[in-house]
Amino acid sequence: MLRTDAQPVRDCVLILAPIGRDATASAALLQNAGIAARICDGLAALVAALTDDVASVFVAEEALHGQDTDRLFDWVRLQPPWSDLPFVVLTSRRDNPAVAARREALVVHLRNVSLLERPVQAVTLTSTIRAAIRARARQYEIRTHLLLHEQAAAELEALVQARTRELEQANQKLRNEMAERARAEDALRQAQRIEAVGQLTGGVAHDFNNLLMVIAGGLEMLERQEDQKRRQRLLQGMRMATERGAALTRQLLAFARRQKLRPEPVDLTRQVGGMHDLLDRSLRGDIKVATAFANDLWPVEVDPGELELVLLNLAVNARDAMPRGGTITIHARNMPHHAGAMPDGDFVELSVIDDGTGMSPAVVARAFEPFFTTKEVGKGSGLGLAQVYGFAQQSGGHARIVSEVGSGTAISLMLPRSHKLPAMRSLDDATVGLVGQNSGAHVLLVEDDDEVAALVSEMLLYLGFTVTRAASAAAALGALANERRIDLVFSDIMMPGSMNGVELAREVRKRRPDLPVLLTSGYADASKRAAEAEGIAVLAKPFRLDLLAKATRETLHRH
Repeated sequence: MLRTDAQPVRDCVLILAPIGRDATASAALLQNAGIAARICDGLAALVAALTDDVASVFVAEEALHGQDTDRLFDWVRLQPPWSDLPFVVLTSRRDNPAVAARREALVVHLRNVSLLERPVQAVTLTSTIRAAIRARARQYEIRTHLLLHEQAAAELEALVQARTRELEQANQKLRNEMAERARAEDALRQAQRIEAVGQLTGGVAHDFNNLLMVIAGGLEMLERQEDQKRRQRLLQGMRMATERGAALTRQLLAFARRQKLRPEPVDLTRQVGGMHDLLDRSLRGDIKVATAFANDLWPVEVDPGELELVLLNLAVNARDAMPRGGTITIHARNMPHHAGAMPDGDFVELSVIDDGTGMSPAVVARAFEPFFTTKEVGKGSGLGLAQVYGFAQQSGGHARIVSEVGSGTAISLMLPRSHKLPAMRSLDDATVGLVGQNSGAHVLLVEDDDEVAALVSEMLLYLGFTVTRAASAAAALGALANERRIDLVFSDIMMPGSMNGVELAREVRKRRPDLPVLLTSGYADASKRAAEAEGIAVLAKPFRLDLLAKATRETLHRH
């Protein structure tokens, strides 16, 4: 059936052949072949009739010559990806250069083109049009597949979003369960800590009572003793007791995570060699200490004070494991390219070995746990080996125990090698250069504890300072208000009243920006963050004279 209206149908062929009977004859031929066709009366009508449902276009080339073909070419260029409309172009035998050029341009712009040269046989025309319609039908099939694919993709996306929501809900439920489990574990750990407080307090009280006994008894005997050598021994014993008390406090602070390690290059041979007196006083007479260090031993990167505390703990544990006496061997050797429960690298193995009673596998498994001890209640804090293990881990190394009941114990620390040389210095170097050099320098000492204030005043006077003492931050600000000459404010951080040491330092800087301030605290690391934010140095309690001399010198030199 010939279609001449404006409504296209599927498999419709548009015809544009304005000269002679080409259009009607071609349309009749296609109709007889069962192909729907519609004649267009001009190029504009052809472009208007182009839709996605058109099967093909049959056009005579002269219908396009001299016409504005931009709209037709634009329509072809803007087809969707699935569409490539077939064009069958009826040409003439003329083949001059101008005609050939126009024909070539048509092929380029119309893209999917079949050329038929006049005269055209009926079978050639119908077969060519049928081939074009079949090609167009395949394009429709591709469009259908694309639509189905897009629909499937949309359904898949919707399914993915739904599953994602389900997974998010499941993950949220899991996070809630994990948070609840974490809360339960925290509560359990807190209960375990509270349960261990009894054992801890008994051990700490026992250790501190021993220290106080040494100090109190030593002071009483000093009053009664005239022999200078015996007085020196008593003083040395009290000095060692205070060192042990400070060490025990560091243990407690480390366990509470308030003590921070300060690693530096350490020569183990010199550091351990300097502990002989301390070890001799901490062990019984039937305990012998031997050292076996490699000649080419590397320096290690550790906190020297904590290292001494660790070795003292290990030596005391070894002593208690040898009730009938024996030998403690401190052994050290290089471990190049060591690989174990730590990053690979160069380490030094430092071991404390005894020939005592040894440990059972059950005890070895728990030996590094905080509060765990095999000693009687009140005979130890249960923090010693936990502190040893924590020290090794914080230093970048590891600790391990090798022990067998009846065959003794070896506790080894794997400590990271230092490629820097340890500093060679004497403990008294800081004080020697300062005694007498501070004459005339005036220190405002802010300390609420009378006994501590008296001792620190004596230390400052020994270093050549003039000292004025204030018992509170308010009193210190009053002393500064009367135009008195002050060269350094040395204040405790924890004080009674509404203002602590850090707040006092802020106020001093407002009033006298050039006045240096040095702070001190028994909880140095707990308060250090606030002080460092203000650019203020903190000297940790308890401190020795050489450390006080160094801290005051550095604070004064910075201003």
